[in-house]
Amino acid sequence: MKYWYSFARWGVAALVGGLVCAQPAAAQARRDVGNLQVWPELQAELALKNGDYLFLGLRGQRDVERTSYEGDGRSLGFDERRFTLGYEHFWNEHWSGGGTLRLESFGNKRLALIPEALLRHRSNVGPLTFGQRLSLERTFPNNAGYVGGPGPDGQTWARLRVDLEKLLPVGSGSVALRPRLSYEAATHVRLLRSDTDAKERGIQFTSLRGEVGCRLSDRLDATPWFAYQTNYYFTVDRLDANGNVTLPGGRFNQVAPVLGLDVRFTLFEGKDVFERKQLPTQH
Repeated sequence: MKYWYSFARWGVAALVGGLVCAQPAAAQARRDVGNLQVWPELQAELALKNGDYLFLGLRGQRDVERTSYEGDGRSLGFDERRFTLGYEHFWNEHWSGGGTLRLESFGNKRLALIPEALLRHRSNVGPLTFGQRLSLERTFPNNAGYVGGPGPDGQTWARLRVDLEKLLPVGSGSVALRPRLSYEAATHVRLLRSDTDAKERGIQFTSLRGEVGCRLSDRLDATPWFAYQTNYYFTVDRLDANGNVTLPGGRFNQVAPVLGLDVRFTLFEGKDVFERKQLPTQH
């Protein structure tokens, strides 16, 4: 565990250092902010007596400014739909690991299956809880590109997320507030690269998310949140009919503001409520 702890600390340091060094280059990149997206999610969590948990999540994603038309694949009022199964095992109060399996639907029979393995570490930093989540995932699309996140067909992605939070009890009951700030970065993992592969940015996706979780009871909590998600890539020159460059290519940052609400129901093994450390709704 000491090895993984050092790895996580150096990983966070490398991520922060890389982002700081990349600021001058990022300042030269073209940037476009897209329409607001709304991501409601309904969750069910089964808490086991050994501290582990099973997780089920149903999410819808919708561009609030995009108009719907017949045949666009919008279903149940959403542009995209996600079904997630997960399990996480806790070795001690600081370390846990597990996996998730996501099925994402983008309409018009476009699907992607995404298995993920994760390692998590949580510890106290003064009055706050500092968390790090490192994961590796692989996308398996059926007949179209994986457009629910960064990257084309069948890619492997490494993700690192860090977060700070504080649990604030309200009164003498089980009600509590949980303000939290998280930052996630993802990069495409490619062991072999050919000369014909497209040029890629070092980090292709980031998400900065702020939230205030509301624990209403031992079995119910809700988390409204807002995030800025950015895809980083290179564009090619845009030409007119005569072959003249009208818009030079280069670094491009596509930003998507996202407004979300997670509602979680918690079930307990044996039905009776017992003491446990529950993770945020952003598993």
